[in-house]
Amino acid sequence: MTGYNIAVVGATGAVGTRIIKMLEETSLPIASVKLLASQRSVDKTLEYNGQKLKVQEALPSSFDGVDLAFFSAGGSVSKKLAPEAIKRGAVVVDNTSAFRMDPSVPLVVPEVNEQALYKHQGLIANPNCSTIQMVVALEPLRKEFGLKKVIVTTMQAVSGAGNRAIKELYSETKAVLNQQEYEPEILPVTSEPEHYQIAFNPLAQIDVFEDGGYTHEEWKMIHETKKIMENEQIQVTATCVRVPVAISHSESVWFELEKSGATVAKLQQILQNAPGVILRDDPVHQVFPQALEATGQKETYVGRIRADGEQQNAFHLYCVADNLLKGAAWNSVQIAESLDKLGILRVPNR
Repeated sequence: MTGYNIAVVGATGAVGTRIIKMLEETSLPIASVKLLASQRSVDKTLEYNGQKLKVQEALPSSFDGVDLAFFSAGGSVSKKLAPEAIKRGAVVVDNTSAFRMDPSVPLVVPEVNEQALYKHQGLIANPNCSTIQMVVALEPLRKEFGLKKVIVTTMQAVSGAGNRAIKELYSETKAVLNQQEYEPEILPVTSEPEHYQIAFNPLAQIDVFEDGGYTHEEWKMIHETKKIMENEQIQVTATCVRVPVAISHSESVWFELEKSGATVAKLQQILQNAPGVILRDDPVHQVFPQALEATGQKETYVGRIRADGEQQNAFHLYCVADNLLKGAAWNSVQIAESLDKLGILRVPNR
C-alpha cells in the first residue's frame, strides 16, 4: 500500500486527539496510523477514520517502520524519543518547546516560512500557539510594507494548559455560581507553588517568570517571531494573559510598519487575500473576530484594523484562532502536507 506510516505521540491529549482528527481530513497519503502515549494510557481506544485503534506505549522501538511522527506529549518526552524516531528514519514534527530555538531546527508556519522546511534534518518544530496566529496575520503586511515593531497582548484560552485546565475552568465556574468552595490545582502553572482561580478571573501569568519580569510564554512570542520571520531587528514585546475561555486565543496587536503608504483599506485588502486568514472587520455592523467563531476552524480570524492616532505608520489589529487547531494540531499536519508537496518527505511503497 502506498502512503505514510504515521505515529502520533501524546495521542490521548488535547492536541493529540485533534491531530488524529486533522489526519482524517488531510490530503496526505496515509498507509497506517499508530497511536502512542505514556504507560497509563495504554490500551485506551481512540477512533481514526471509523477504525478503533488501541493506544500503545511510546518506546524507541515504537518508531520502527514509521515515516512521520507527530509529537505532543511534553518537552521531556520529545527530547527523549524524537532522536530515536529520527534514528529509525522518521521525520518528526514536534509540538513542544524542546527544539524551537535550536538554530538547526526549522520553526515553521506554512503560510509564513514554508521554504524553511528545505533545511530540515529530520526534525521540524511547531511554534507556540500564540505566536502562530500573530505571524499569520502580520506576515502579509510585512511582505508589503516591512515590519519594524510589534506590541502584543494575548488573551489565551485555558486549553493551552491542557485538558485538566479545561476541567478546572468548568469545575470552578460551577462552584462559584453555586457559592461553593473550590481549590485550584492547575493554573496559572501546575509546577508553581501558587494556584489561582481562573473562573471570572484573568491571570497575568502563562508559564514561569523569567529574569526581567517576563514570563516564558512572553519570551517565546518575542524570540519565535524573530526566528520565523528571519529578522532579529524586528522589535517585539508581549504580555500574555490566561482568560476564562475554553478554546481559542485572542490577541490585540499593535504594529509599526517600515514603509509609508499603508491605509486601513489597503491592509484590509491584503488580509482579505492572505492565505490562512479570514477577515472579519466591519465595525458599522459590529463584525469582528470572536473566540466562539474561530473554535473548530483552521484559519486565523483578523479584524479591528485601525490606524494609531498618535504614531505614523502604526496600526492595531485583533486576531483570534483555535489554539488547539491552527495553534497546534492543524499547523503540524499542514507542515507535513508542505513536506509532501515540496517532495522532501519520502513516500514509501508498502
